[in-house]
Amino acid sequence: MARSCAICGKVAMGGFNPQSSGMNRVRAHRRCRPNLHPLRIERSGQSVTVAACTRCRRTARKIS
Repeated sequence: MARSCAICGKVAMGGFNPQSSGMNRVRAHRRCRPNLHPLRIERSGQSVTVAACTRCRRTARKIS
């Protein structure tokens, strides 16, 4: 299973390295991965640990 946020569904995004995109150089591929951290949330009365991105962790802390 791919690493994704359990709350918002954010996944890795592909792109090109800006340092390697000059006039005659071949563009190098890179992946921008989401910053995932464990977060304990309540689902149907039970405490579950999920991988959530930092933006969702901040929002969850603001709501609680």
